[in-house]
Amino acid sequence: MVQFNSEVEVPRRHTTLNPEELRQDFPMFQQPEQYGKPEFIYFDNAATTQKPRSVIDALVTYYEKQNTNVHRAIYRLGEQTSELYEEGRRSIGRFINARSSREIVFTRGATEAINLVAASWGRSQLQPGDEIIVTEMEHHANLIPWQQISHEKGVILKSLSLQENGTLDFSELETLFTDRTRLIALTHVSNVFGTVNPVRGVTEFAHQRGALVLVDAAQSVPHMPVDVQRIGCDFLAFSGHKMLGPTGIGVLYGRESLLEKMPPYQTGGDMIRSVWMDRATWNELPHKFEAGTPNIAGVIGLAAAVAYFNKINMEEVTLLEQELTTYAMLKMMKLKGMRIFGNAPERAGVISFQINGIHAHDMAQFLDHQNIAVRAGNHCAQPAMRKLGVPSTTRASLYFYNTYAEIDRFIESLKKAKEFFGYGV
Repeated sequence: MVQFNSEVEVPRRHTTLNPEELRQDFPMFQQPEQYGKPEFIYFDNAATTQKPRSVIDALVTYYEKQNTNVHRAIYRLGEQTSELYEEGRRSIGRFINARSSREIVFTRGATEAINLVAASWGRSQLQPGDEIIVTEMEHHANLIPWQQISHEKGVILKSLSLQENGTLDFSELETLFTDRTRLIALTHVSNVFGTVNPVRGVTEFAHQRGALVLVDAAQSVPHMPVDVQRIGCDFLAFSGHKMLGPTGIGVLYGRESLLEKMPPYQTGGDMIRSVWMDRATWNELPHKFEAGTPNIAGVIGLAAAVAYFNKINMEEVTLLEQELTTYAMLKMMKLKGMRIFGNAPERAGVISFQINGIHAHDMAQFLDHQNIAVRAGNHCAQPAMRKLGVPSTTRASLYFYNTYAEIDRFIESLKKAKEFFGYGV
């Protein structure tokens, strides 16, 4: 039977971070007059995170003082911007322990990164009858690209089953895997259940049998130390806006040997080496996959976010989030009629829930009137919702700048919701 070890290897101790102090770095939380009373609470961090002043300043500085294009200029300011951009690539590579900055490809987000692999690697390497294994807990961004390739190339798509406790049945890997399996694509952390999947063990399993692994790390890189060499994965995707950075910027990590063999995802300027009227040759990695003017400000902003994480330490971020999540769940489970979806032994700060008799959208709207922002819906994970037999859930997602006092007020607001909708406390 397939068994994998725990994925979250952070010392079990109390964090040294103080969320009340960290909030001072975030302008969003320093303007109470904009949102009125009571004080605004932001529990929608799985959708996007707030930005520290250092990231905002980096963006403003670029646009006010450094606004030039990269890789093309033969003048000092343009060369300085190019170096700033490429140093951003190097710092982001170091953040996830890539072997080389050549393995860091900038995209618009995790969604485009996964689509890049599906379109480039998938179209060039997959043959009819080949197989890809996904899971029933995937975000649509790590499912639909593989559906499309399966239809286009005649590839067989298989899926690991989602269990009622919000974990995957990894024992199925042995029966799903065949000599035609070419890729396992799975999320590192579920955006519905917070489940932390054992991606290192899955990678070892796949590599022993000659298959590749793609990890959707959109919900892990912002919340815990992620080391691509330790995981051993072949591809890994994440988004800047979920980790204190700007929107419209993301990263594809790919093993250099694989990226070298893959054709361009898009064509145009900067991704070419030489062009004739009837043919062209491609630029070196990673520029082969970055056609046109890139999101320069986005890279600079994401590099500033990485610098912020390096300052406060990702292990401490994980510890603080674990403590906040445990505190919130213990209080939520005391409420009559409360159902929390997923109780994996290793989890991040995503709590999807339902209170008997209250629709998820009604709950979110009620909480909005209490000045608390949460998310409601299927969370771009409709297969998981169908498996659980629910159309939608309310989701509270915590981050290191959330506080225990905010959780307390959230719990009191849930009690008020039960009273308001007539279901008691």
